[in-house]
Amino acid sequence: MLTVVPATPEALTVPEVMKALRLSRSKVYDLFRSKQLESFTAGRARRVPVDAVRQYIRNQLEEAA
Repeated sequence: MLTVVPATPEALTVPEVMKALRLSRSKVYDLFRSKQLESFTAGRARRVPVDAVRQYIRNQLEEAA
C-alpha cells in the first residue's frame, strides 16, 4: 500500500510557526495559552495546523482595521 504525503504540510512545528510569524518562542506559547492560536499535541510534540496560522493572521488584520 502506497502512502501519499502532502506536498505542503498540514501542521507546523513551533519553530516553523516562529519563523512564519516572525515571533519568539515565548510569544508563540503565549498565543497557545490565550487560545489566540490553535494547536494540538502529538505525543510530546506541539503542532499547529496551517489553517490556524492563517486564521490568526486574518484575526489580526481584522483587529487592526
